[in-house]
Amino acid sequence: MSEYQYYEFRAVDRPLSEADRRALRDVSTRARITATSFTNFYEWGDFKGDPVALMRRWFDLHLYLANWGTHRLMIRIPARLVDRQRLEGFLHAVDCLAISASGENLIVDILCEELEPANDWDDWDDDSHWLEALAPLRADVLGGDLRLFYPLWLKTAETGSVEPDEAEPLPGIGPMTPALDAFARFFRLDADLVAAAAERLAGTTTELSPDMLRRSVGALSDHETTTLLVRLVDGDPHVENELRALVRDRSMLKVSGLEATVPSVPRSAGELRARAEAIRQARERGQEEQREAERKLQAAEEARARRIRLDALSRRGDSVWREVESEIERRNSSGYDKAAGLLFDLKAIAEECGTTHDFARRLQEIRDRHIHKRRFIERLRDD
Repeated sequence: MSEYQYYEFRAVDRPLSEADRRALRDVSTRARITATSFTNFYEWGDFKGDPVALMRRWFDLHLYLANWGTHRLMIRIPARLVDRQRLEGFLHAVDCLAISASGENLIVDILCEELEPANDWDDWDDDSHWLEALAPLRADVLGGDLRLFYPLWLKTAETGSVEPDEAEPLPGIGPMTPALDAFARFFRLDADLVAAAAERLAGTTTELSPDMLRRSVGALSDHETTTLLVRLVDGDPHVENELRALVRDRSMLKVSGLEATVPSVPRSAGELRARAEAIRQARERGQEEQREAERKLQAAEEARARRIRLDALSRRGDSVWREVESEIERRNSSGYDKAAGLLFDLKAIAEECGTTHDFARRLQEIRDRHIHKRRFIERLRDD
């Protein structure tokens, strides 16, 4: 297998200037560079740049994959917009996650190597779709939704790298979003384990009704509202995410009965693996039942078609025997196949009508007349 590597970088908060693009062109003469992206792939050779350096200077997202099983996703986020202590709470249990400071930003680096080829999850043929599908995760993190990191813990639970009694880092991962689904597929997570985790809500993703949203925004102080509006006019790209997080956090404190929806006892890695196995067995039983139903349906359709065919042949009488002779005289494979098929159906009709003796006699006469047509006689033996 030849080597294949795919690199893609994306600028979200600030487009690349002409000077930025000229500097990036010095890094790679064959990359596709736009005002918001840098994309390249290699079937030989290697990328000469340093992905971390490019992330520190220009980009907010980076995706890398290689056909030998290395997948990487990097996300740059303003440090002031996230709770670093919450982020680092995932580090102790997840080997493939690193978080580093870069000026006013944090760089989240997720690197998984030696991943097995996809089986339960389907891949896209065009790798350029991956970062497009994963990009919303950055906005989710900036809005306070840290479910992105739960699947990484799941991966360690899947491989047995954590103790069976270790508790899940969030109450759950549900409800799954298209971006989370793409993340699970990109990093080759076990689909049944993801399904087990998604049976419970994360507890921090409550959707706000338009009514609740209006009340929450209306409750902001004049100072908060003015500050946000001034930043919005100045072009601050993070106002929306900050406002979303602020409104959600305050609203969740007021949602009556919300605590009842969040499990009081977190599940352990062992419990999740056991539940995933139960889901897998149920899925496989369902698939087998579906295959069996499809086999029965196909058999019934074939039986109906054969019944119609035999009834039509019965009405034709001796003309069928003449057609057999005509097909044999064509002296080619398709003619021999057609003749043998007609004889097989005539045998079934004879068995139904109690005329097997007459059928055997006429079949022997055909054998005798065409004994030298070896390929035809072989087909009769097969039947």
